[in-house]
Amino acid sequence: MRLLLSLLLALSLPAVAQHDHGAPKAASAATGPLADGVVRKIDKAAGEVVIQHGQLDSIGMPPMTMAFGVADKSWLTRLKPGDRIRFAAEMKGGNAIVSRYEMAK
Repeated sequence: MRLLLSLLLALSLPAVAQHDHGAPKAASAATGPLADGVVRKIDKAAGEVVIQHGQLDSIGMPPMTMAFGVADKSWLTRLKPGDRIRFAAEMKGGNAIVSRYEMAK
């Protein structure tokens, strides 16, 4: 009986260890804070937008101007140089991408 109980307990431990038990989760790009930026260039051929931005805590980037991929290529037809935006960035496959944006007010 003890052996059976020990076996059942041992088998259940990995399942218990996988649960986060209410631990706070990091903000995702979908719900996290937005950073301020100014669109500097649109490169439709490369599928990128160049943005001058402030600190991007979500991907650990200091303020700079850099090219980002976009989650939705149709955004490249809506954005234009000089647009002030607020955006979320994330890393996908080693590349920084804009995962969502809104026009700044």
